[in-house]
Amino acid sequence: MRIILYTGKGGVGKTSIAAATACRIANQDKRVLVVSTDQAHSLGDSFDMKLSSDPLRISHNLYGMEIDSVLENEHAWANIKNYFEKLILLQSDKSIEAEELLVFPGFEELLALLKIKDIYDEGKYDVLIVDCAPTGETMSLLKFPDLFKWWMEKLFPIKRKGAKIAKPIVEAAMKIPMPTDDIFDDIEKLYAKIDELHSLMLDKDIASIRIVTTPEKIVVKEAKRSFSYLHLFDYNVDGIIINKIFSKDSLKGYFERWEDIQKECIDDIHAGFKGIPIFKLELMGDELRKYEMLQKVGDKIYGNIRPEDILFQDKIFTIEKEAEGYNLAINMPFVDKRELKLTQKGDELTISIKNERRSFVLPTKLQSKEVAYAKYDGGKLNIHFI
Repeated sequence: MRIILYTGKGGVGKTSIAAATACRIANQDKRVLVVSTDQAHSLGDSFDMKLSSDPLRISHNLYGMEIDSVLENEHAWANIKNYFEKLILLQSDKSIEAEELLVFPGFEELLALLKIKDIYDEGKYDVLIVDCAPTGETMSLLKFPDLFKWWMEKLFPIKRKGAKIAKPIVEAAMKIPMPTDDIFDDIEKLYAKIDELHSLMLDKDIASIRIVTTPEKIVVKEAKRSFSYLHLFDYNVDGIIINKIFSKDSLKGYFERWEDIQKECIDDIHAGFKGIPIFKLELMGDELRKYEMLQKVGDKIYGNIRPEDILFQDKIFTIEKEAEGYNLAINMPFVDKRELKLTQKGDELTISIKNERRSFVLPTKLQSKEVAYAKYDGGKLNIHFI
């Protein structure tokens, strides 16, 4: 099954583009499911029909669903949540505040992504199109599996055997309930599922992300930032879609100034995203709603291109042996080097770009080495180890 995720700044039309792509692929005799992970679902509005948390047939070969993260929340970690709730409520009564403490940032979105893993495992469809939340929330969504793995490995080292030995002592002395076997089972299952999800999303032969933007400077800047962050987390971006381009006929009178603005932005996108396929869609004369209109738009965007294909692959991390030591190169364009921070602690490397941070274990050949220096140049972060 092929997985394609669409993201972009709020209001750029990513839901319509995702829906149009799904229509185009379904029309090529592929079985397609288009899903929304955005909490403010609008996928059903695009098709002018009510969608639910179960796949619903939209047309021949095309199915749609809007994932209910609250429902997935209950399915995925009800027992674990109840255990944490007991800990929080030891000294207080149940309250809205306690409930809110149990909703970790990005966690509900992550559970929506876990549903995608379930769909993939079922194997009922040829292509899965995902309409993601706006960029900021999508980044939380995509980096969470990496962060959760780190949290489980570093901050949750309690083993089942050790917990059994400590259980009577801790419960008697501190009046804190220790996790039971079924809690450990659920934690282990959730961890394994998130680990499998992470591997799936990093498989560049299966999953890719497409960024939807509009020809406006602020939106293009966010698209570039998203691209850098996605590369930091090793996700493959295989397409950029420029939506809402004014047609020549409309650029008269009041809108005349927009011709230069849009041309400058489009040129900037072409120069910045060299090698990556760039698709353009003019602002339509009508709303992008209903199957027939979306099918027409899908054909306009992709022309002779098969949108279900992997349109581009980039090697984001490379390691090269040098005369002295190794060089780890990370392809990360559009970064302001003043916002870059790099720290090493043992075999773990942490890279920060402004408010985004990733910690990861170094490849085996670098684990006995230390960072000598790092340089950001030509869109690449080169880290030299000796």
